[in-house]
Amino acid sequence: MQRPNSRSGQPTSRPPRSNAARPEPEQGPRRPRPRSQSLATGQRSLGDPAVHYSLWPPLINGCPRTSTDAVAYPLEVDYAYDRVPADLFGRPAAHGLERWAPLLPPLAAPGLGEGNTPLVQLPDGVYIKDESRNPTWSHKDRLNRVAVSAAKASGARGVVVASSGNHGAAAAAYAARAGLPCVVIASPSAPPAVASFVRAYGALVVTGPHESWKPLTRRIVEEFGYQPVSSLTTTAHTGHPFGPEGYKTIAYEIFLDLGETPEAVYVPTGYGELLFGVWKGFHELTLLGLADRAPRLYACEPAAAGALTTAIRTGRPAAQVPVGPTEAYGISCPVGGYRGVVAVRESRGAALTVTDEQMAAARDELAGQGMWVELSAAAGLAGLRARREDPARPGDASGPVVCVTTSSGFKDNATATPAPEPTVPADWDTVAAALRGLAG
Repeated sequence: MQRPNSRSGQPTSRPPRSNAARPEPEQGPRRPRPRSQSLATGQRSLGDPAVHYSLWPPLINGCPRTSTDAVAYPLEVDYAYDRVPADLFGRPAAHGLERWAPLLPPLAAPGLGEGNTPLVQLPDGVYIKDESRNPTWSHKDRLNRVAVSAAKASGARGVVVASSGNHGAAAAAYAARAGLPCVVIASPSAPPAVASFVRAYGALVVTGPHESWKPLTRRIVEEFGYQPVSSLTTTAHTGHPFGPEGYKTIAYEIFLDLGETPEAVYVPTGYGELLFGVWKGFHELTLLGLADRAPRLYACEPAAAGALTTAIRTGRPAAQVPVGPTEAYGISCPVGGYRGVVAVRESRGAALTVTDEQMAAARDELAGQGMWVELSAAAGLAGLRARREDPARPGDASGPVVCVTTSSGFKDNATATPAPEPTVPADWDTVAAALRGLAG
């Protein structure tokens, strides 16, 4: 198949890069590139795609040249697309992101068999991309395989993450696998099951109010030489520049499993990293000549927050919003990021908000099909159901529709607390009556 030139086929459909030398963002010794099949060539600002940097070091504070006092712009990774092996997408399916190494930053740390999660079809034909089947039961394993690899390759003394849920668990697991110490900064109200999960990997768990997370993370970075795998910026979410690259592989897998591009993909959305990664993966498929289009992406946020929905509605690159009460703690984010805006705009999709009740109904629907997900993870299916029921919104055109579910029901706040409903006592008459009720 014909390959796009890496200087003209850019992932955000922007003008081609110039031939000017890339500026070095920081002083200090250059670290050697780890041995890898990676075809990554550098970092590029999403705020101005003409601004390029070398691949190392990862710019963890966003783009130093295009960010302003009002908004921090994240970086993405460039690749030599014209050198991608012709058989990459024809190779046998396998667990582990090594499968996609040419289109990822260098994987310097060992993995845990992440990825290759199932695509499950519901009775009405909707497909569920079930990310709860990853090693720590969430999509965050894909991000952390890449981000922890960057920390390992950069010579960081450890990794630090501010998270009360999936991100903390995945970072702790991949840090342990890489032989790096890990600090997880979490809320005192973090789900007890998740806190136990994190400690099992040997991570140091520090609890404190949300406003203390970023200052404490920065101090750990500056004084102890740890690399953050969560965002340090306050005016917009940037996060680790390599992290969303791991999410691209979700798009690759959906495309190969379906044998075509879906009509639409509905994605639970907090900061927008997952949304952007899924979009970029599909866009890369078009650059490589494998697909003729990318699907429409629908960001599905809790109605109690909705930072991306606000940014899209007001035409801003990112927005900050108050967060109301919600059990969808995994995606209830007070600040958005520009990645989400790019994904919605470039895919001609939309940002939707869903209530806790709509997410609970979607979670119950999935459980009825044998998939147990946390409330936040059901936001994608909730967004699809709400959109299809709204007469003011057009339906999807013909073609497969995919909803991403991000994590296991193990991660919800109610898990590991006393069961809200009584169990059936071991009395035959009672058991028989219950069984007759199930049959009816």
